[in-house]
Amino acid sequence: MTDIQAFAIDVPESRIADLKDRLRRTRWPDPETPNDWGQGVPLAYAQEFCRYWAEQYDWSDRQAQLNRFPQFKVPIDGIDIHFIERQSPAPGAWPLLITHGWPGSVVEFLKVIGPLTDPGAFGGDPADAFHVICPSLPGYGFSGKPTQTGWGVERIAAAWDKLMRRLGYDRYFAQGGDWGAAVTTAIGQQNLGHCAGIHVNMPIAQPTAEALANPKARDKVALQGANYYQEWDSGYAKLQSTRPQTLGYALVDSPVGQAMWILEKFWSWTDCDGHPENALSRDELLDNIMLYWLTASGASSARLYWESFKTFRNSGATVSLPTGCSIFPKEVVATPRAWAEQRYANIVYWNELSRGGHFAAFEQPECFVNEVRKAFRLMR
Repeated sequence: MTDIQAFAIDVPESRIADLKDRLRRTRWPDPETPNDWGQGVPLAYAQEFCRYWAEQYDWSDRQAQLNRFPQFKVPIDGIDIHFIERQSPAPGAWPLLITHGWPGSVVEFLKVIGPLTDPGAFGGDPADAFHVICPSLPGYGFSGKPTQTGWGVERIAAAWDKLMRRLGYDRYFAQGGDWGAAVTTAIGQQNLGHCAGIHVNMPIAQPTAEALANPKARDKVALQGANYYQEWDSGYAKLQSTRPQTLGYALVDSPVGQAMWILEKFWSWTDCDGHPENALSRDELLDNIMLYWLTASGASSARLYWESFKTFRNSGATVSLPTGCSIFPKEVVATPRAWAEQRYANIVYWNELSRGGHFAAFEQPECFVNEVRKAFRLMR
């Protein structure tokens, strides 16, 4: 297919030199007044993190690591979509479409692609093999940036179905978390006849009437999470859903601004016991940040909130496709099954885990792989 072009990340050294120069010339704010993360990323850690970024982080090595998997670009509805596609050597492998969210990227999946595509090489059963396709959302990473409005969750879901068919996959499974869960849910709702089942690690559903009137212990956990998010953790979403362009001037111009905008969420949303580097290495955190900085996607990535944040949670449409749900304990809102059943009408797999947070594949790759395998075994 001539419109599918091979792609490899190849960042000119001049852009890395510019990044390091900007980092060294940072104009820092004054320190936070409490001795914790309550006002955001503490100044001392921000300076330590960015000093490492400027002086020790080796982009050339990290770029080579990112280029280990085959990457491509293909135009879909006028947007060049970047994606990783790793085919399995195992006979009978099913195509699996995995979608990231904000502030994530395809970097989240680098540790799970190998075990998912070649389980036999990682001590698993070859019968669980998948062909893995990981696209970058429009406006994110190395995908193109929409120049007109209308690229919300529903349009992305339809575009992903076109992508899979363009790649020759007439039947596939879909998986996602964060915006990836919203897109995956929309794929299930649209049910265009090509997706055979979905798995989400952030099922999107409202509380039941009973949970609001007489909450059980499990409801209280979720309601507390939702209340904390609204009161203390959702300022980023209000800005991105209302004024992404204004925010973009700061994020696209300042590497420290972009980094801290993302890093604070990895502190808040990972199962990290108070420090993001307890969940992920500093290099891994920077790999993800680099995909925003190098592509100047601070504004373009935020626009998905402007397009869809007010509507995707409140959609009344249900999913009739077979659905698997894995609930990690440090998810922003650890949705109870009764809530999820209002939206996902055919839940065939449900599991609540003891470790992990919002970035499941990134934080807990082995658990994530096992969850995906167990869910889709019931749908093959």
